[in-house]
Amino acid sequence: MPLIEIEDVKKTYVMGDMEVHALRGVSLGIDKGEFVAVMGSSGSGKSTLMAILGGLDRPTSGRYRLDDVDMSTLAKRDLAHARNRKIGFVFQQFHLLARTSALENVELPLMYAQGVTGAERHRRAREALAHVGLADREDHTPNQLSGGQQQRVAIARALVTNPSLLLADEPTGNLDSKVTDEIMALFQSLNDAGNTIVFVTHESDVARHAKRKIVLKDGQVVSDAPVADRVPAVPPAPERAS
Repeated sequence: MPLIEIEDVKKTYVMGDMEVHALRGVSLGIDKGEFVAVMGSSGSGKSTLMAILGGLDRPTSGRYRLDDVDMSTLAKRDLAHARNRKIGFVFQQFHLLARTSALENVELPLMYAQGVTGAERHRRAREALAHVGLADREDHTPNQLSGGQQQRVAIARALVTNPSLLLADEPTGNLDSKVTDEIMALFQSLNDAGNTIVFVTHESDVARHAKRKIVLKDGQVVSDAPVADRVPAVPPAPERAS
């Protein structure tokens, strides 16, 4: 059974007297362990699709199942619970707490997890930081870290709950080309370790790091195919501040 099943999902926003059809009957499946790039121009529906995948929005009609849970019918509280347990988020803007250490930022999602002690939370956060190459930066605050290092902290925070799905929205949008390659190499490494990753990008070169590319246009899937010219996966070298 696929990790993600989307069946004829439609999303319509009502803005005054006008209806905006953001998604027009999208159907797709994503298996465990896939590495998928979602592309499309502004207004194509890719952000709406990601919001639905992340449980941040609901389809107007159609069905969305994640890890055998029908996310489209869950009550608001149950949806939030499923989202916190099953999905890790990485954003373009990092969204780190400014006066909080890298370790404490990574611990945050576990603050809401039942049955996780302070010692366990600390241990798992340290392991997550080590996994992204920042074991020696755990006491640094965001302003003491470079952009690439801040995104690594954000990735560690997304991984610390051991989610079924890692969603990334333009994860390299604020990074230069060198650091972009390093972050995408890290994502490739995480995928090789078994993590399922879906990310949005508008850059074709970034999408080439994925194994599969889905292209949206006017709320519909117009292309869904393996990445033929994929960038070879290489062990990621931790980005260092100069």
